Amino acid sequence: MKDIAALLTKFSNAHGMSGYEDSVASLLAEEMTPLVDEVRIDAIGNVISTRSGDGPVVMIAAHMDEIGLMVKFIESDGFLRFVPVGGWFEQTLLSQRVLVHTRDGKMLPGVVGSKPPHLMDEEERKRPLKIKDMFIDIGAVSAAGATEMGVDVGSPVTADRELVALGNGFVTGKALDNRAGVVIMLAAMRLLKGRKVKATVHAVGTVQEEVGLKGARTSAYGLTPDVAIATDVTITGDHPGITRTERPIAAGEGPVITVIDANGRGIIVSRPVLRWLRGAADKASIPYQLDVGSGGNTDATAIHLTKAGIPTGVISVPTRYIHSPVEVLSLADLDQCARLVAEAVRTVHEHF
Repeated sequence: MKDIAALLTKFSNAHGMSGYEDSVASLLAEEMTPLVDEVRIDAIGNVISTRSGDGPVVMIAAHMDEIGLMVKFIESDGFLRFVPVGGWFEQTLLSQRVLVHTRDGKMLPGVVGSKPPHLMDEEERKRPLKIKDMFIDIGAVSAAGATEMGVDVGSPVTADRELVALGNGFVTGKALDNRAGVVIMLAAMRLLKGRKVKATVHAVGTVQEEVGLKGARTSAYGLTPDVAIATDVTITGDHPGITRTERPIAAGEGPVITVIDANGRGIIVSRPVLRWLRGAADKASIPYQLDVGSGGNTDATAIHLTKAGIPTGVISVPTRYIHSPVEVLSLADLDQCARLVAEAVRTVHEHF
């Protein structure tokens, strides 16, 4: 568990908004190199790590990107207006600390501000603040000053948070969606190192999932695996404001195997894939939860529709407060997800 906590800290604290995953990609390539036969980065930025075998070809996909912001306009007094990149709930942004990534690779600290409530009239106070009402303050005093600090229209912005431990093996940080999935994939490959595996394994860190499942689509098209697993996070129903009837998934109760997501508008996992993943969990004595989801999807949606179709499953770690800078998960769940992926890969030749 100490090793997986260290890995998650390293990847969660890294910065890589959709379309700007370079630093995360470099980190993943470095970590994967001793575990596989080949690591390459394709034209769109996916990290493809391959361990060769003489059995079926299996793809593990984990998206590397995190939701972020982008500077769209620099005010004359140096404040930055921005747009969201990926699915933010706007209220979570206000008063957050952020990092503006400059043209020369530096990260400028800033804060998301707005009109103070003290100066709002009664009607303004009743209305939720929108992103159009917010701005980023980096301490610049003019547009020219902001430009001299390295900010341009188009500068990416990420949350300024680092992973910290909570009680009972829980941790909180930014970008657990989906650096947790990246760590699951990487830890599974570590578990398989030195073990006999018949399959050829492509472990793929995908790009731009949060803005359209783009890297999964292109990498799956190029690799054409026999079967695939997407590793990701999924929302829980174990905290105030939601009931277990609405969302019967809980952090701390083991990996989640998807049956369908987005009410079937995303992936409907085939019965052979479900038998394979559930069998792997049973064989390794790993407790798991089944998810019939109504909202959100994963890279699996794009992968399973590639070419003539690729049988695909999803293994997720239950995570609270997704798409915020304070996501929470259980390290025990993360470890069990990695064990489940490793066991599934080890036994894939028995099913496909």
